[in-house]
Amino acid sequence: MKLNQRGLLIVVSGPSGVGKGTVRKALFDIKNHNLVYSVSMTTRKPREGEIDGQDYYFVSKEEFLDGIKNDKFLEWAEFVGNYYGTPLDKIEAQLDQGKEVVLEIEVEGALQVRERMKDAVFIFIVPPGKQALYDRLKKRGTESEEIIKQRVEKADKEFLLAYKYDYIVVNDDVNNAADRIMAIIRAEHAKTERTIHNYIKMLEE
Repeated sequence: MKLNQRGLLIVVSGPSGVGKGTVRKALFDIKNHNLVYSVSMTTRKPREGEIDGQDYYFVSKEEFLDGIKNDKFLEWAEFVGNYYGTPLDKIEAQLDQGKEVVLEIEVEGALQVRERMKDAVFIFIVPPGKQALYDRLKKRGTESEEIIKQRVEKADKEFLLAYKYDYIVVNDDVNNAADRIMAIIRAEHAKTERTIHNYIKMLEE
C-alpha cells in the first residue's frame, strides 16, 4: 500500500519576471517524476510559440466571466487588462489520480489558492537581485516600457508577501532552482501529517 495515495498540489509562484515558467520547464525535465502541469486559462492573446491547451487555455472574456459566475476557478485574477485563472475540475481530477500537480501562478492567485487548498505546498520564486528582475522583463521584448514599469512596481509589493509561502527558492540558476523544488516535493510527501492516516491503516492489515 502507498502511504500517500492522493497527489500533491505544488504552487510555484512569485512576481512577474522572476522566471517561474523557465524553472517549471526545468523541473519537468528532471527524470522519473510524477508531475503534471496545471494549464491556466487566460483572456490574453498567445505570445509567439505558445500553444492553446499546453501553455494556456486561451478563451474570450465572456467565457472567462461565465466561469467566474459559476465558481469554476480555484483562483482567478485580472492584471493589465486580462484575466487569468485555474480551472478547478481539472486540478481535482489530477490529484485524485495521485499526480503531483504543478500550478505556476502570480502572487494574487497563489494567495487565493492558500485559502481554498490548505494542504497545498507553496513555493515563492525570487530573483537573485532586483536588477535581474528588470533585465528579464526587458529581455522578453513583448511589452512596452510602461507595462514593464507596472510589473516592477507590483513586484516590489509582492516581495513583501513571501512570508505567506512555505518555501523561498532563489532562481540564481534554473537547474539548481528546479532541483531544490524537487527536493521540497519529496520531503513534503514524507511529512507525518500527510502519511500517518494511511500508515496506521497499513499496520492494521
